[in-house]
Amino acid sequence: MTVPDSETVILVTRNGMGDAEPALQQTLITTYLKLLDENDLLPAIICFYADGVKLVVKDTPVIASLKSLEAKGVRLILCSTCLNYYNLADQVQVGIVGGMTDIIEAQRRAVKVISI
Repeated sequence: MTVPDSETVILVTRNGMGDAEPALQQTLITTYLKLLDENDLLPAIICFYADGVKLVVKDTPVIASLKSLEAKGVRLILCSTCLNYYNLADQVQVGIVGGMTDIIEAQRRAVKVISI
């Protein structure tokens, strides 16, 4: 069994990936997370904040990959302020709701931080 890389944290700040049309952003993030999962390229933590929290709620194309990553030991930290701002707190499907302190601590401990 592959274990998460304890030195890597991924930051997800968009409802997708990259600066592109929304449909392409969704395709890119779906492929990215699916490949992480399928290839057991497991970061220690994935932090979701700003528009990124929109990926952890009902009916997003990445929920299955996120649930699988979480089952493999990847911690998913969701920004409570952001969830509340978008009125999404009651729609969370995966991860743990935390605060900016949790995100800062994850970044501080990481050797490598990847922002997508």
